[in-house]
Amino acid sequence: MNFLAHIYLSGNNDLIKIGNFMADGIRGNEYKNFNPEIQKGILLHRAIDTFTDAHPVFRKSKHRLHEAYGHYSGVIIDVFYDHFLAKNWQVYADIELEKYVAAFYNSLEVHYDELTEKTKGLMPYMIGRNWLVSYATIEGIGTILFQMDHRTKNRSGMQNSVKELQEFYTDFEEEFTLFFEELRHFAATKLTQINHDFHN
Repeated sequence: MNFLAHIYLSGNNDLIKIGNFMADGIRGNEYKNFNPEIQKGILLHRAIDTFTDAHPVFRKSKHRLHEAYGHYSGVIIDVFYDHFLAKNWQVYADIELEKYVAAFYNSLEVHYDELTEKTKGLMPYMIGRNWLVSYATIEGIGTILFQMDHRTKNRSGMQNSVKELQEFYTDFEEEFTLFFEELRHFAATKLTQINHDFHN
C-alpha cells in the first residue's frame, strides 16, 4: 500500500502514523532507535506489506500490469489503491480527507525532530503539492506517477499506467474494495497484538 493507506491503517496515534509512513527507509533493527510508538508504526508497516504482497486479490491487480511494467507493477497498484481509498474516503472515515491530511502534515511538523532525514527531505514536496489529497483524482495520480517515473530516470514507464487505470477502472476498484476490507481487519488485529507485545 502507498502513503495514505499506511497512515489510515495506523489508527489514531500520531506517532504510530508517522512510523508507518516513514518505515520504508528503515532497515532491519534500525527501528529500535526510535520512540516506542514510532517503532510500533514501523512494525505495523512491515506486517501490512507482507500481507499485501501475498494477497491473491492484490496479486490479481498486479498481474494485469505485469507484462507492461514488470517489477514496478506492484508499486503502481499501491498508488492505484491509494487513489480508490482517497476517492471513497467518506466510506472509511468520519472526517473529511482534507482535514485528516492537514492534521497529519501538522503532526509531521510537531514531531519533526523524530523524523528520518529522508522524510524531512520529502516533506516540502509532499505538503507543497498536497500529495495525499491529490490521490483522489486521476489527474493527481497521473502527476504522482510522473514524479515516481522521473525518479527511475523514466525507466519504469509508470506515468503511462494511467491508461490502464482508466481502461480497467471498475475492475481495479472492485479489487481494492474487496482487498481493503480484509486489510483493515488484519491491520487492526495486528496493531492490537503489537501494542500488547510492547506492554508485556
